[in-house]
Amino acid sequence: MLEKTTRINYLYDFYQSLLTEKQKSYMSLYYLDDYSLGEIAEEYEISRQAVYDNIKRTEAMLEEYEAKLFLFQKFQERNKWLSDMKGLVEKENVSKKELLSVVTELEKLD
Repeated sequence: MLEKTTRINYLYDFYQSLLTEKQKSYMSLYYLDDYSLGEIAEEYEISRQAVYDNIKRTEAMLEEYEAKLFLFQKFQERNKWLSDMKGLVEKENVSKKELLSVVTELEKLD
């Protein structure tokens, strides 16, 4: 569950500008502020089921955006390559070829 929450938080960070104000509000309250469905429903004077449906629909939209745009995937890959590069730089006998290989992989992401 924590892994799903972390993923949705990242997707929300990347794609929130593509959501409606209501979707942003529900997602922010649910995932960032840790409100329950009942608390959100009470806040907006709607049913708990309506909040649940909206959140599930928005999660699906975020996954669709990621499937098309790959912003989160590229972010993860970029972080991996940067970490690898830092590891190489800290090594004493690093070759230019090794560093160039990592830089080349980073360039491919953009």
